[in-house]
Amino acid sequence: MSDTLPALGIQRVKVIALAVRSLERANRFYEDMLGLARAFEGAEHVGWQLDEIVLMLKPDWETPTATPNPRITLASVDAMATQAALRARGIEVADEVQAYGDFLIGSFLDSEGNKLWFCSPASG
Repeated sequence: MSDTLPALGIQRVKVIALAVRSLERANRFYEDMLGLARAFEGAEHVGWQLDEIVLMLKPDWETPTATPNPRITLASVDAMATQAALRARGIEVADEVQAYGDFLIGSFLDSEGNKLWFCSPASG
């Protein structure tokens, strides 16, 4: 890095936004099916909490897509268990969990057709 350029100060992902066709249906999916906690900005519900990251749902954006750019990957303790739990909740697994190097990675579709990836370290 050049000594003449100031540091950007970028630390982590803060917000991920996804396009949705139906905000009501998408909110039910993230709360009821995935069990995520609501995220607030003051008293306003702005999305869903993923540790320190807020997942915002945007009904006025472009059409949802199964190949968003950037790709969103959620950390999981055990990708195989996550896949089984998604299926038990009736959530469509789009890509079966597979090993990629030191990680197990799979994906599922939300209520709006957005593809979300999940991964965990591969054991043994």
